[in-house]
Amino acid sequence: MNYIELITIVFLCNLAPMFAPPTWSIIVFFLISHELNPVITVVLSAIAAGTGRFLLAKGTRLFRNFIPMNARKNLYDAGVVLEENKKRKLTTLLLFVVSPLPSAQLFEAAGLMNLNLIRLTLAFFSGRIITYSIYAAGASKIKTTNLGHILTEAFKSPYSWSLQLASIFIIYLIAKIDWRKHLKPTSL
Repeated sequence: MNYIELITIVFLCNLAPMFAPPTWSIIVFFLISHELNPVITVVLSAIAAGTGRFLLAKGTRLFRNFIPMNARKNLYDAGVVLEENKKRKLTTLLLFVVSPLPSAQLFEAAGLMNLNLIRLTLAFFSGRIITYSIYAAGASKIKTTNLGHILTEAFKSPYSWSLQLASIFIIYLIAKIDWRKHLKPTSL
């Protein structure tokens, strides 16, 4: 039953467009408060997080029609710019593997830009396997601290809130740029 609870909570938090607790904190909480296998916990959490983010991007894509036509065109063109050469495509994938930006906003932008969500979700999944493993390994050290205080501070952090709001603003700015100017003539 504990694994089902873990998967459900991680999935729902990664389906949320913003202000959900970080997945690492959920993993650490479950590893400390339940007798779970760390490897299974990491793998299931990465799958649930990837699935939640994928569906968030797909859901965001459904709302494109509510965005003004010019912004919608700019977002589409931004996606073409990112996908048109291998170096940018690789950079985009690496951004989804390890990024300091909130992943919810990355997936929302990817959905709006019509990027390949399966490829990005697989990159996200592989990065999460690594980072979640690090957190799982450190969970035993956290047992000696006040976990509730750590989780509360992470969620209430002004830095965390500011970063999420700034990420949403960046998506807005991406929609304002005329990306057509950056397209290769063959992409037009």
